[in-house]
Amino acid sequence: MTATARMRPPPALDAAAITRSVRRIAHEIIERNEGIERIVLVGIVRRGARLAERLAGAIAEASGRAVQVGTLDISSYRDDGRGAAGDPRLIARDIPFTLDAARVVLVDDVLYTGRTVRAALDALTDLGRPESIQLAVLIDRGEREIPIRADYVGRNVEAPRDQRVYVRLAEVDGADEVVIGGGKPGQAKAG
Repeated sequence: MTATARMRPPPALDAAAITRSVRRIAHEIIERNEGIERIVLVGIVRRGARLAERLAGAIAEASGRAVQVGTLDISSYRDDGRGAAGDPRLIARDIPFTLDAARVVLVDDVLYTGRTVRAALDALTDLGRPESIQLAVLIDRGEREIPIRADYVGRNVEAPRDQRVYVRLAEVDGADEVVIGGGKPGQAKAG
């Protein structure tokens, strides 16, 4: 074992735990909405979008019916300067369905301060008038700056303020895990 491998903290969630969390959230969405007839999923780019695709698969597996999935880049709606003009993270949106009268489940990887979700809510209301907007997150680490609460949570994770929570997904990072740490492991994104 290398020194780097020994220094790396164990994952807060491994691949199996992430899969279980996604399946549980899918069942909770179906139960809470008494089916999926008007449900659409909108994932926040990048990892929220990948989780939305996984969630759609789990919903289809559990219900026998498909749900529509869209993606949303909220960079230009952020209030923290991370969406400045010329920002290479501006990836746009892909929502090939109307949001009007839909029950939108907004999906993200980590809920922390609430600012990303606030920006996403602004973006969604610019795109239509949903019947409702529900929030599904893989990780809720608490410590809000804005009063936002997730409707569906894969796992609550406590992390010191000086540490970040990194969700790594196979589609983006080559592996599935959630890690808490001060340095950025690989290509992982903090929430």
